[in-house]
Amino acid sequence: MAFGNPFQANVERKMNKAELIQAVRLDLSGELEAIYGYDAHVQATDNAAAKKVLADIRDEEIAHMGELLTLLRTLDPKEADLFTSGESEVRGMLGEIGITVPEQKAAGGGEGAKTVGSLLDKS
Repeated sequence: MAFGNPFQANVERKMNKAELIQAVRLDLSGELEAIYGYDAHVQATDNAAAKKVLADIRDEEIAHMGELLTLLRTLDPKEADLFTSGESEVRGMLGEIGITVPEQKAAGGGEGAKTVGSLLDKS
């Protein structure tokens, strides 16, 4: 981010869908960068208060990634299919070496909770 110019991130016009998808991808990269920085700071200190606060902020950034990925999957169903395909591929590879990955549950889930993947499932 270029903080020197407070108008750097302003968009002069409404974005079309393709531009919005690109913008969300850029937002995801910003969240990853923030997660990396906060986690590095957590690891670099023994101060309990700083560790607790910074870890909480890092985890909020991870939640933002989930929000943005859900938005991206909604904006671009083809990309959602590719995410699901990639997830299946990794689950298969892990299964070959005896590692099972539990299915994700929605927040506040429980039995029958819907995940982003299951909501997008066409079956």
